[in-house]
Amino acid sequence: MLALIPYSILSSVYLELMQKNILQIALDVPLDRLFDYLDGGFNVQIGQRVVVPFGARKVVGVVVGISDTSDFAIEKLKSIIQVFDGEPTLDADTFGLLRFCADYYQYPFGQALLASLPTRLRQTEPAVSRKQFSYAFSPEGLQASIEQIPARQALQRKIFSALQQGPITESMLKEISSGWRSAIEAFRVKGWVHAEQILAGFKSVLPAVPPPPLNEQQTFSVNQVIESADHFKPFLLHGITGSGKTEVYMQILQQLLTDEHSQALVLVPEINLTPQLEARFRSRLPHLPLVSLHSNLGESERLQNWRLAQSGQARIIIGTRLAVFTPIPNLKIVLVDEEHDGSYKQQDSMRYHARDVAMVRAQRNQVPIMMGSATPALETWQNAKTGKYTLLSLNNRAVAQSDLPNIRCIDTTKQESTNGLTPVLVNAMRERLEKGEQSLLFINRRGYSPVLLCSACHWIAPCMRCSSRLVVHLKQGRLRCHHCGHEQKIVRQCPSCGNADLHPTGHGTQRLEETLKQLFPEARIQRVDRDSTSRKDALNEILTAVHSNEIDILIGTQMLAKGHDFPNLTLVGVIDTDSALFSPDFRASERLFAQLMQVSGRAGRAEKAGEVLIQTAFPSHHLFNALRSQDYPAYAQTLLEERQTANFPPYCYLALLRAESSNYRDVENFLNFAFELARASSKQVLTYDPMPAQMERLKGMDRGQVLMQASQRGALQKLLAAITPQLRASKLAAKVRWSVDVDPMEF
Repeated sequence: MLALIPYSILSSVYLELMQKNILQIALDVPLDRLFDYLDGGFNVQIGQRVVVPFGARKVVGVVVGISDTSDFAIEKLKSIIQVFDGEPTLDADTFGLLRFCADYYQYPFGQALLASLPTRLRQTEPAVSRKQFSYAFSPEGLQASIEQIPARQALQRKIFSALQQGPITESMLKEISSGWRSAIEAFRVKGWVHAEQILAGFKSVLPAVPPPPLNEQQTFSVNQVIESADHFKPFLLHGITGSGKTEVYMQILQQLLTDEHSQALVLVPEINLTPQLEARFRSRLPHLPLVSLHSNLGESERLQNWRLAQSGQARIIIGTRLAVFTPIPNLKIVLVDEEHDGSYKQQDSMRYHARDVAMVRAQRNQVPIMMGSATPALETWQNAKTGKYTLLSLNNRAVAQSDLPNIRCIDTTKQESTNGLTPVLVNAMRERLEKGEQSLLFINRRGYSPVLLCSACHWIAPCMRCSSRLVVHLKQGRLRCHHCGHEQKIVRQCPSCGNADLHPTGHGTQRLEETLKQLFPEARIQRVDRDSTSRKDALNEILTAVHSNEIDILIGTQMLAKGHDFPNLTLVGVIDTDSALFSPDFRASERLFAQLMQVSGRAGRAEKAGEVLIQTAFPSHHLFNALRSQDYPAYAQTLLEERQTANFPPYCYLALLRAESSNYRDVENFLNFAFELARASSKQVLTYDPMPAQMERLKGMDRGQVLMQASQRGALQKLLAAITPQLRASKLAAKVRWSVDVDPMEF
C-alpha cells in the first residue's frame, strides 16, 4: 500500500509529525539563543542531555523546551544524534535559576547552563564516574599495632592513625597524601583493611560527637532560623571571630534535617576551608550523608557527588561558589559562611556572585538563608540595618576562657625596623618562643621582594606583558609576574644604565622567612603562600604540623587569615598594610578591615591570651581605632557615610563594560560605540566616559572600560538588556574580547 502513496504526500506527513517534536536545545556557544533540532524519533524529555551536530562538530546540549513550531523551515532543521538515557534530567528549578542569572549578568543562557555541569556531563561520551570506596580496619587490622609499621614508613603510620579514628573515604585519604594508594595496598596485602563502595554519600559509623552547650545568643540564633523553616527569610549572623558561628550552623542542620529527604546547601569561599568544615560536620552529624563540591576533586568524584546531590541521596552539600547551581530537589536551607569574602564573585565567564545567587535560590525555593561573617559586606550590613535581613549577633567567644586578643599598633615612623621588623615585634616573638607558644606573621605579598631597583637611575624591573613590576624570587633566581605568570632570570646589571648595583626593595614572604631564620636560628619556621603550597597536600601537611606544635613561627599570606583554629598560637604580627589605606579602589579599606579582623582572630582562640601587633605609619587611622576595639558596627557606619556621600554602593548600582585587545585602538573604538549607545538609550543611568583599566595592560592585552551607574537596579538592567544584543551584533565586537560585569567587585 505504501508504494501507492505519492512521495510528496509521505514527505508532508513526515514533516507534520516532526513539527510536533521540535526540540529547543541550549548549547555551550557565545550566542544568546536556543537552537531548534528534530528529535529524530528518540522521544526526548526536557532536561535530558543530547549530542547534536553544530557546524562541523558534535556538541553536547541540554533540552530546555519542546515545541511544534520553529522560526526556521522544518526541512532545514537537523536531528539530534544521541540521547543520554538513564540519567536524571535537570529540573525546572535549576533551569529557572540559571535563566535568571543569565539575564541578570548579561550572559548567554546556553553557556551558563553547560558551565554549571560537571566536566564529564559536557563531553560527548557517556558520563561514567569511577566507583568510590571507603576503607576501614578488618578484624586483623583492629588487632594490629602502629609499632608493627617501620618508622621509615611515615605515610603508612599516618594513615594507620587515621584509620584508628574510623572509616575514611578516598577523598579524605587524598587530603593526607596523594600517594595513599600504596599504603592502603600494603595494608590490604596484610589483611588489615577492607573496602566498601560508597553508594549514597559517606556516613560515618562513628558515634556523633556530642554538641557543646550553646550560649544565650547562639540558642536565640538557632531558634530564630528553625521558626522560619517553612518560608523564605534571610538572616545575617554577625559574630566576632571565635564566637561559634559554625556551631550555630550545625545545630540548625541537626534540627532542620529531620525528614529523611531534606537537604541543605552550605557554601564556603575557598577550597582550603572545605576539608576542615567537612570534617567537623561529619563528626557532629555522622548520620547525614554529606558530599563536597569544589575544584580540587577529581572529575569522577565531582560527578558522583553532584549526582548524589541531584538524586537527593546526599543530605548536606558543602561547596565553593559553583555549588550554588547544583540541583538539590529537597532544599530546606542555605548557609553562606564568610559571606563577605571576595572569592564568591566569579571574575570571568558569567560574573555572578554566589552569595547573591544563593539569596535568589532561597527565595525561589521559599527556604531560609543564613549568611555568617565577623565583617559582613557593607551591602549585606546595610540590608540588615534597614530590616531587609534579620540581624543575629554573637558578641562573645564560644570558649568561655577565651578572650579577644589585645590589638596594638606599632608606629613605624618612630620605631626603626630591621628588614621590615620592629624591635617590639621581634621581642614579642622571642617571648613566645621562650614560652613554647606559636606566632604568625601576616604579610600579603609572596616572593622575596616586590621590586628590583637600580640604585643609580631608579629603573625598576617591569613585566613586558603587564602594567606591573616583576617580583624577586631569590631562591629560584627568578623574576616573576604575579599577574600573567611571566618569569625570567634575575638580571645582573641595569638594562637602562648598566649599573650592577641592583637592590631587591620591599618585603615578601621569602625575605621575611630569611630574616627570621637569622634572628631565631633555633626556631622552626614555616612559610605558607602559593609557592610553598603548590605541591598537592602541602597545605594540609603544614596545618597538621602546626596543630602538632612542630612549628614555632608561621609566615603567611591571606591563605592563613581565616577559618583556621590554632590553640597554641598567641601572637599575630601584621606587616605592611598601609598601601590599602589610601587605595583608589573604594572597597580596599573594607577588604583590609575584614582581612585584619580575620587574621587577628587566629590569636588566643583557646585559654591562652592572644596579642596582635600591627606595624603601620598611620596608627591613629580610624580603621585601626575600630580594629583595636573590635567594633565592626562603628567602622561600617563610617564607611557607609563615606559611600553615601560619594554615591557608591550600596547607595547606587554599578555595571562595568570591559574590553581588551592587543591593539588599544580597537578597544577604544568599541568602548566609544558602547558609550554612545548607552548614553542614547537611558537618561536614568549615568554612563562615564571610556577610560583605560587600572591595570592598563595585562597578559599582553590592552584594556579599557566603561562604567555605568544608576540609583535603581531596574533602570540599569533595562539599559543592559537593550544594549548588550546590539554590542554582540556589532562588527567592532569581533575585534576585541569584551564582557559585562554587573555589580563589579574590582575595577
